[in-house]
Amino acid sequence: MSSVIPPPAPAPVGTASTTPSAEPLPARATSPRTPPGATAPGTPPAAPAVRLTDAVASVGGRPVLRGVDLTVGPGEVVALLGANGSGKSTTVKAVIGAVPLDAGALELFGTPYGRFRSWRRIGYVPQRTTAAGGVPATVREVVSTGRLPQHRLGPFRRRDRSAVDRALAAVGMLDRAEDGVAGLSGGQHQRVLIARALVGEPDLLIMDEPMAGVDVTSQQVLADILRREVGRGCAVLLVLHELGPLESLIDRAVVLRDGCVAHDGPPPESVGQHALPGHDHVHPHADPTPPGLLA
Repeated sequence: MSSVIPPPAPAPVGTASTTPSAEPLPARATSPRTPPGATAPGTPPAAPAVRLTDAVASVGGRPVLRGVDLTVGPGEVVALLGANGSGKSTTVKAVIGAVPLDAGALELFGTPYGRFRSWRRIGYVPQRTTAAGGVPATVREVVSTGRLPQHRLGPFRRRDRSAVDRALAAVGMLDRAEDGVAGLSGGQHQRVLIARALVGEPDLLIMDEPMAGVDVTSQQVLADILRREVGRGCAVLLVLHELGPLESLIDRAVVLRDGCVAHDGPPPESVGQHALPGHDHVHPHADPTPPGLLA
């Protein structure tokens, strides 16, 4: 992994020779908002939560990312859009270390990936799958695993239990805390996974298609959660199938095409992946949370 690169001011990024030409995307109107990551005068700017530079990666021997640049600043909400197979999920898996880079560099909170150890600062929600993978477990037990990075498998303390209760309350699942996850609906499973990511009170929240296949109520719960997390300064990276109820929260959209950045800037107006070339509606399930986030 390369040495630390001094953080530049956030700006539209892309690739030089590998990015295919793309037609301009219409930008939606945005309401005035405090710039993400804004600091008091005279205070040095905080390092980006994510800086992925000229990333090249393969999955199963097949090239997927072909020189992707991606920056997520403190308190910024960035949406990854693109057709299936464009590299969205591979990009977030590269960020959390589940897919190794063949070339390029990754920094998390200003630290090169190879030296990064503060995994408790990152909350990750994979593509929707069952919350327990067939293992008998209660809602509380699943969410509690999100506290493991806080104490390295030590005994649970009162503040851990309180954090679990707060996360469950935030997603509207506190009354189901002692229920088995096997009896939950798809939207409720998703809420449990979101609570597991929130329980560590992360500084960076990464979600891979959190809106896919969930009911309208769960979508609105997610929008409310993200609004609160952004309000406390959490950076958010979302793989989205469409903007939907989250549209007003998005600061930037990064559109991928064939493993390259085709657009980095204001979100396209009232479109999502549906309007991008080559879109289909297949949403394969992702692997469980990578070991690094539970270490």
